[in-house]
Amino acid sequence: MEGLYETETFVQVLFVTGILGGGAAWATGQAIADTWRPYRQLAGYMILLGGAVRFAHFALFDATLLSVPSYLADMFYLLAVGSVSWRMTRARRMVSQYGWLYERSGPFTWRERVPPASGTQEVPKNSPAWR
Repeated sequence: MEGLYETETFVQVLFVTGILGGGAAWATGQAIADTWRPYRQLAGYMILLGGAVRFAHFALFDATLLSVPSYLADMFYLLAVGSVSWRMTRARRMVSQYGWLYERSGPFTWRERVPPASGTQEVPKNSPAWR
């Protein structure tokens, strides 16, 4: 990390960018998805959060404040973490909010429910025919 984080150790970068910034990015992604806001708002918030993480590096460890490569590395990491959080939360919300229409097909995706075949009835799980 010679050119990227010139005056900081790996542990310092891991603590500030990885744990503090990553946790904030995860919470931001969840909050944006839970309130049904679009993905582009996440990108805007990650640009701001990248500046806050860069300031934390500067304030805590006397790092260079205006380092464009370090800022971009922080911001892209935060955007990746926030994107994963946003997508997982959006998939969970789609299935829980519209359970009659969608079902989970993975941690990031959902699909339309397939209606039961005509002429057949679904057997409730608690009925004797299910056992």
